Amino acid sequence: MRTRLRHLHSGDRDYTWRATIGSVRGDGVDVHRCVRVRVWGAGKNGRALEADLLSTATSVGWTPAATDGSYPASGDVRRLVEHALALGWDPDARGGTFLLTEETGPELAGFLVTDRVRDPGAADPTARVAEA
Repeated sequence: MRTRLRHLHSGDRDYTWRATIGSVRGDGVDVHRCVRVRVWGAGKNGRALEADLLSTATSVGWTPAATDGSYPASGDVRRLVEHALALGWDPDARGGTFLLTEETGPELAGFLVTDRVRDPGAADPTARVAEA
């Protein structure tokens, strides 16, 4: 399956982004939909913005990820870009990745920024979804 790159214009710059659908386990048996968003503002060699988005949809069944169809819209990605720029993301810098974490991530309708994908000891996604 090929990766679909999408384009977004914000301010005076064009951005290219992609979203990869995955899942993240809770402390119990729950598995939640998680979408990794990666954004470039100066081509593939520029510093990329990356955020793991945890869906707040409450689906039925043992594995909510199996019936969850949540996917970030371009407005969600625009919000991520604007927030990262305010935090100091420089898309023109060469190489590296600028990560948005649970502490630095913005509020998005339908999603929470999660660290659980990279850090198994991060906050339980099931509890965070229940709070949201």
